[in-house]
Amino acid sequence: MIFYLLTFSFPEWRPHFAFLDTAHANEMMALRWLHLIFGIIWIGLLYFFNLVLTPAMKKCDPQLRIKIYPQLMPGAMGWFRSSALVTVLVGMRYFSIHLAADAKLAGDPSLTGKWFAWWLLVWLAAYVFLYALQLPAKGILDRAWVRMMGISVVVVAASWLVLALNGGPNVSNAHLAISVGGGLGFIMLLNTWGVIWRVQKRLIAWARTSGEQGVPMPPEAERLMRWNYLTARTSFWLSFPMLFFMGAAGHYPFLSTMAR
Repeated sequence: MIFYLLTFSFPEWRPHFAFLDTAHANEMMALRWLHLIFGIIWIGLLYFFNLVLTPAMKKCDPQLRIKIYPQLMPGAMGWFRSSALVTVLVGMRYFSIHLAADAKLAGDPSLTGKWFAWWLLVWLAAYVFLYALQLPAKGILDRAWVRMMGISVVVVAASWLVLALNGGPNVSNAHLAISVGGGLGFIMLLNTWGVIWRVQKRLIAWARTSGEQGVPMPPEAERLMRWNYLTARTSFWLSFPMLFFMGAAGHYPFLSTMAR
């Protein structure tokens, strides 16, 4: 009531806003909004696991860890993997809209499918190598700097290749930046569902059985925990360039100066 009285008495205080009347603009805003919400949940949990939970669990008494783990991780992993999937699927739809706009400007609508196919193939091929680099190893292959160098080479090569295949005079900065940032996010999704969740299901079940029946964790648990740690740490580091490229898509046109 007070709000209406004030706006009636002082028309200059009345807010002026209007929703855009095009379906395209409203869809793009909805996609951005959902992408941000679920992306914050996903990356927030990834940072929590890497920066808070893992160090804390290392300091915990083993018996306390076995009691906490089955209570904490099922819910956390449910949010983690679900938000990852929604983030990437929404992002793919957003990416496809940019691809279609660039293909239309190029005068060849078929480029939309071609560009998306190249993007998908390049990053799937990159993941084959990254998957191998994340496996527990022995000797020099288990050194952090060796893994970091290998992962960096794969990521840089995949980024260069996808930019070369998808580049062109009518290609926008958003298209190219998402080609790299979205590719890194896709790698992180594959890590989430292909490794982390698969490993966590077994660790949660073993921890629950150990806590309820008093039996020790199987010998394989140590290797799986190491694999989970290496994979989560890879995703943690990949998130930094991923977030840079996703921000650059709309705010830092360094890959293309085409206005759109």
